[in-house]
Amino acid sequence: MAAVTNQAADQSRPSRHDASPSSDETLGASATEDHRDRPDPHNHREPSDSDEEKGRHRSPPQPVGFFDSALSRVRLQVFALWARTTLILSAFILVVLSLYWAVLFNVEQNTSSLTVFVVDFDGKVDPFTATTPLVGPMITQTTEMMLAAPEPHLGYETRQPSVFDNDPMAVRRAVYDWKAYAAIVVMPNATAMLQQAVDQANVTYDPLGACQVIYVQARDESSYYNYIIPQLNALETQITSKFGQMWTGMVLQNTTIPRENLQRVPQALSPAIGFSQFNLRPFTPAVATPAVTIGLIYLIILSFFSFSFYLPIHMKFLNPDGHPPMKFPFFIAWRWTATLTAYFFLSLSYSLISLAFQIPFANHSAPVTEVANNPEPYGKGTFMVYWMINYVGMIALGLACENVAMVIGQPWTAMWLIFWVITNVSTSFYSLDLAPKFYYWGYAWPLHNIVEASRSTLFQLHSRIGLNFGVLFVWCAINTALFPICCYIMRWKTQREQKK
Repeated sequence: MAAVTNQAADQSRPSRHDASPSSDETLGASATEDHRDRPDPHNHREPSDSDEEKGRHRSPPQPVGFFDSALSRVRLQVFALWARTTLILSAFILVVLSLYWAVLFNVEQNTSSLTVFVVDFDGKVDPFTATTPLVGPMITQTTEMMLAAPEPHLGYETRQPSVFDNDPMAVRRAVYDWKAYAAIVVMPNATAMLQQAVDQANVTYDPLGACQVIYVQARDESSYYNYIIPQLNALETQITSKFGQMWTGMVLQNTTIPRENLQRVPQALSPAIGFSQFNLRPFTPAVATPAVTIGLIYLIILSFFSFSFYLPIHMKFLNPDGHPPMKFPFFIAWRWTATLTAYFFLSLSYSLISLAFQIPFANHSAPVTEVANNPEPYGKGTFMVYWMINYVGMIALGLACENVAMVIGQPWTAMWLIFWVITNVSTSFYSLDLAPKFYYWGYAWPLHNIVEASRSTLFQLHSRIGLNFGVLFVWCAINTALFPICCYIMRWKTQREQKK
């Protein structure tokens, strides 16, 4: 029994070959671990560069001064980019802004392109053919002398009455149809009525009935105010003074005229003749100025900025956020449709401003040879026509901005806006007849046709609205054709940037 017990005890003791470590092994392992934990003074290692790099990434770099050596490479890059950008902007200013200055270059020398008909009916139409004309020849001689003078002058052209079927009203029609900017008409009875006034003491004689000046101010109020009307007024003063001296001398030398007659009709001596002015379409009211000039700049700006407002909205179709992305052709179709629809409502808001400030939109039309304030060629439908002009014009202006913005991107779109505004304004708000011939491309620019169509609608001017809409539709068609191409270019540029 004792032997069994001893054998069991011997089996329960761990042998030297068991898995349990011996005390010596345990001590050795502990010593090894202690040795690893303690730094070895004979094996000291300095921190490496890689350790320093890791430390830098863990904490942000501290700011340094402008002239710190760490910024030397960046400074060179910044200087080069700054110089390049300044050079590009300076060249842009010299080239593009010069387009605006140059449109008014040598305007005074170009005033001869503003045609003024001089039509002498004096003594050339029955029943006044028996009278020896005095007034008509004096006026035609004066205008022809002015053409030979070196000073800036209007483009006076002497026309025979037969060109107008011997009808003074036909001259008005020619001015209304933009055959000339103005016309000086010497009436058939100018000399006959003057002689009758002194011979018969006709107290009803009115010197202003001798001659007429015809013009259409609403065609281009700026040119009329600045160039045409001042020169015509100066011409009238010169003619009345010159003729008055000649006529007074002739009357005083004629002893057959009773002096009592001259006392009863002093207006037949001074001024003897005068000029009645007929402004067939005055530019009124003043609040119409923004509708045909400066206000249209904002139509360009609205068309331009609609791109940046609406693009983030459209891009939601392409960015998968809980939904699959839209196929790109459908995206293009949606963008084009949404853009034109937005222009529809934006142009309505723009047009309603003119209506709110009481620009007339419901007047009746008027005969083209009569003076009339704000006659409306389309009656109560005039506002609808005006709105459609702005709508189609906004498409022509806006789609061009959309296409260019997609192709060139930021920050160059700002330069495009300046170019687009300047080229449109310089060829729309100023008479191209006064500009150098270089600017004749402006007749095909969108804003020029918007301005011309708006003026003819608001003031019942000579209408070329079919041509104006035709030019605008061509712009719309070209930009619509380019729209898908520009969309693909924008996508390609975006994908390229994402790969970098």
